Amino acid sequence: MAGVLERTVRWSRYVALGDSFTEGLWDSPDGVAGPDQPDVPLRGWADVLAARLSARRVAAGEPPLEYANLAIRGRLLRPILADQVPAAIGLRPDLVSLIGGGNDILRPSADVDDLARQLESAVVRLRAAGIDVLLGTGVDTVDSGRLIRVTRARVATYNAHIWSIARRHDAHVLDLWGMRSVRDWRMWADDRIHLTTEGHARVAQAALVGLGLPPDDEAWDDPLAPQPPTPRLEQLRGDARWARDHVYPWATRRLRGRSSGDTRRPKRPVPEPVVEA
Repeated sequence: MAGVLERTVRWSRYVALGDSFTEGLWDSPDGVAGPDQPDVPLRGWADVLAARLSARRVAAGEPPLEYANLAIRGRLLRPILADQVPAAIGLRPDLVSLIGGGNDILRPSADVDDLARQLESAVVRLRAAGIDVLLGTGVDTVDSGRLIRVTRARVATYNAHIWSIARRHDAHVLDLWGMRSVRDWRMWADDRIHLTTEGHARVAQAALVGLGLPPDDEAWDDPLAPQPPTPRLEQLRGDARWARDHVYPWATRRLRGRSSGDTRRPKRPVPEPVVEA
């Protein structure tokens, strides 16, 4: 696990696994990309992390980092582990980020202990292949709306499992729960469950720290400047728009047994050198 911050990047090939969080939903430098705009290129924290790792390798006279991203929005943990983990092992990386389970935890029937057992089996498999693993906790939802806040106890239990899994198998942890900055609603997109571009950038810095590396930006977790409270009527109108534009479509897909990622393929299925800064 990460201890004293290191200065060198020892990894040469990184593969990111997961769901919409790692796919980078809502971080779209070339235009807004929500769940219903499938063709707009996405970036996201894992892409930013790969770019930062690659830049440090190049600065040290090493070849650029090779990077693949197999994450697909809407995926539950079991498909992530069944499909993406074997594919990642076949790509022969020396670093994998494996973050999933959030879509499961949104369901009241989620068995968090079983999710943790599944996750640990995958970590064991990755570590046996000689791959370093970066796990990620869930975000603290204490400041979220009521519909999201009800998951807080399940997220906290899952996080405790993640820290224990990391300790047992010498994995790294991206500590989203401990980030003060992402508890600010301005870090979240209109759907309230995905990050904005700034949120993704800050998470990438937290990932560097989780890997035992110094961040590029020492202010990566500083809270945003406070704003005046939102008037109650404006809050209610915003809640109504959110329910109409995001909760209703999500619930409709779920009732029909569908996912926003049903027809999607990984955005970066093959490891390629990252040359951008």
